[in-house]
Amino acid sequence: MKNEQTLSGLHIANFQKTVDGKETWLCVLTNKAGSELTLLNYGAKIVSVMIPDKNGKMTDVVTGHASIEDYQTSEEPYFGAVCGRYGNRIAKGRFTLEGVLYDKLAINNGPNSLHGGIKGFNAVVWEMKQIDEQTVELKYASANGEEGFPGKLDTTITYRLTDDNEVVITYHAITDKTTVLNLTNHSYFNLSGAGDPSIGDHLLTINADYYLPTDDTAIPFGPKEKVEGTPMDFRTPHEVNERINDDFEQLKFGKGYDHTYILNKKENELSFCARCISPKTGIVMDTFTTEPGVQLYTGNWMSGNHEGKNGQRYPMRSALCLETQHFPDSPNKPEYPSTTLHPGEIFESRTVYKFSVE
Repeated sequence: MKNEQTLSGLHIANFQKTVDGKETWLCVLTNKAGSELTLLNYGAKIVSVMIPDKNGKMTDVVTGHASIEDYQTSEEPYFGAVCGRYGNRIAKGRFTLEGVLYDKLAINNGPNSLHGGIKGFNAVVWEMKQIDEQTVELKYASANGEEGFPGKLDTTITYRLTDDNEVVITYHAITDKTTVLNLTNHSYFNLSGAGDPSIGDHLLTINADYYLPTDDTAIPFGPKEKVEGTPMDFRTPHEVNERINDDFEQLKFGKGYDHTYILNKKENELSFCARCISPKTGIVMDTFTTEPGVQLYTGNWMSGNHEGKNGQRYPMRSALCLETQHFPDSPNKPEYPSTTLHPGEIFESRTVYKFSVE
């Protein structure tokens, strides 16, 4: 542990603890540009991303906490975390796979199961190994039946901070029994700097002609719908808060955006997903992914009650998420891209968050 304190002001000792008989620790990655990415093996979480703004000032662009204890008690348990075994929602906590009904998933979000259950991948200790100054590898073996899901699932995630200020996340998983999975990173971004009170002025572009409308429990229903002519249209840049309070049923259901966009792309192709810009700092984040969709979430349920890094508070809509993933409730919707993984198959996925300034 060569750094007692990180560039983002974190004290490494505050992340050292024994949880479930395993040691937690914070890994610090740096690149030639002087940027910094810190990662916690509890939940495979991104804790901070320090990159230069238009004036060269180093800026932390993700929300997070200053200690392992704060992460364990946070009202936002998904800050920076990997969500699994199934990120997003499964209706009523049940699905049928190969003729077998699995109906013991935790109901932890209204009537539905969210982000893998009570103790999903965000709340377990991963085996973490630093490969070099810019790369870390995390592994987790999810037991057969864990949180109600079938099969022993072995997952490997690699985070890399490139010299071009890209955060590259690579996912790899295999199973010994047919299962379902949907892995995503749930970082909350504020490109004006974590702790800035709003992402309302951020300019957002999403490469999607269609989105999935949901019911009032955030489960998609019916066919996909065109974004054209609606407040869901981010094909050209719009401020996040420009239409967020419009008299539009989909926005009322979730108190803002919390929807899956169907990306304009070929299957498994690493291609452009979204662009987000802060007018205050000039920081640009371009997102690329092999996944078929992205969940836009505008922090509608954030409260600011729990203290974050450096004494910050994160009130409602003070960060946004671009969660690259498959679609919610896919195990119950055969018309969606499949989230089924069979023995002998390899699940692979990649997402890139590329930072620059303008």
